[in-house]
Amino acid sequence: MRRKCSRWLEALTIAGVLLGACGLAVAQSGQSSQSGQGGQSQPPAQSTDKSKTPDVTPLTLDAAPPVNAEEDAAFKAFKDVPSTDLNKKIELGEDLVKKYPQSRYLPPVYYSLTIAYMQTNQVQKMLDVGDKEVALVPNDITTLAILAQTISRTTNSSTPNAAQQLDKAATYAKKAIELAPTLPKPENLTEETFTAGKNQALIAAHSGLGLVLIKHGKNADAIPEFEQAVKLDTNPDPVNYYLLGMANKSTSHFDDAIAAFNKCAAAPGPMQAQCKAQADDTKKKSATELSAPK
Repeated sequence: MRRKCSRWLEALTIAGVLLGACGLAVAQSGQSSQSGQGGQSQPPAQSTDKSKTPDVTPLTLDAAPPVNAEEDAAFKAFKDVPSTDLNKKIELGEDLVKKYPQSRYLPPVYYSLTIAYMQTNQVQKMLDVGDKEVALVPNDITTLAILAQTISRTTNSSTPNAAQQLDKAATYAKKAIELAPTLPKPENLTEETFTAGKNQALIAAHSGLGLVLIKHGKNADAIPEFEQAVKLDTNPDPVNYYLLGMANKSTSHFDDAIAAFNKCAAAPGPMQAQCKAQADDTKKKSATELSAPK
């Protein structure tokens, strides 16, 4: 999970802009508007193309309580902490949320805490704060996708309310996939960068949905999800190749399974030995069983 987490961290800037596309870049660009207007800042620019805007009501600055000087300073201090100083980021973020439970800065703080908890392997805290962020920003495809993938990978038969957790992961993943094409591109972002940001979210969403399907025994339905995940990824996660291989193996698509396991085994890391073993086992099975037609 650490490898994928680091890649999410690298995508923080893009993800922040995607939050802005959802109408919630409340404090990502600084708060220079504390000048005699009761603490009110200008709301972020909204797309004029209504047909491309997700059908949700974004939280804007006008909907939030006025910012006072102490709250503004607390958020600036939180925002200025380097992404590498995760413990400090978490400390200041938790303090801000506790002191200002109705803050207009909650969406970006919750988002950053989601990433920080993921980086420090505090999975339950990550899931809890991620749910809070999604409640405030229902069209934030980045957090939806992160949660979908994480829930699917950490939920097992011993997880309390496992069925409900998997249903939540599937719901989040499907929503991210549905919303991604509707997000308008911010003017200050190139098409290439914007697409890369959306793809990063879609990779996790497809992966999360695919694993939920596998855990429900729907391997055939899982195959196109993992195929999409590795197709969109410029540096595919070996775990996704492994899961694609398992789904193909379970449906007797042996050649496709072997190809996926070999790609997984080619990537340095802890998955290599397991993927090589699966590739060898699938070759043996393919010699004694008929492959299923595509």
